[in-house]
Amino acid sequence: MERRSFLKAGATAAAVMAVAPTLSAVDHRKAQPDAWKAKNVKDAIKALYGTDATVNEKINVKTPDTAANGGAVPVEVKCDGDFESVAILQDTNPESLVIVFDQNEASIPHYQIKIKMKQSGSVYAVAKGKDGKLYMGKKTLNVALGGCEG
Repeated sequence: MERRSFLKAGATAAAVMAVAPTLSAVDHRKAQPDAWKAKNVKDAIKALYGTDATVNEKINVKTPDTAANGGAVPVEVKCDGDFESVAILQDTNPESLVIVFDQNEASIPHYQIKIKMKQSGSVYAVAKGKDGKLYMGKKTLNVALGGCEG
């Protein structure tokens, strides 16, 4: 092994070891099982965060106005502020909660995912701020071909 390659590998390993203790993951399906079984957005938010009182600011949800295929609807969420977690929900499938991202001081709350939607409806992003408030953004879209039933 060349000296340069060895030093590069060592520096990479040191960087990973420095960051690894700060990484953690919460299994939200086990911690808040009722949130994942909720049949509507309001109930899912309440089960996840203990309240459904939200402020409509600081969250930007972007989707196409019309999704050609409900099997892969692109969703982009950007948050402006300091947050503990960000959840993405939708109001067309049997269970509303899609995913929860935990935040830490190094997190950049900007996410791009694809979700399934069986019909036209809305996508929501709810973020729990470090101030204890829940912030929400919403985007309504049309789905041309349902993703859950074809």
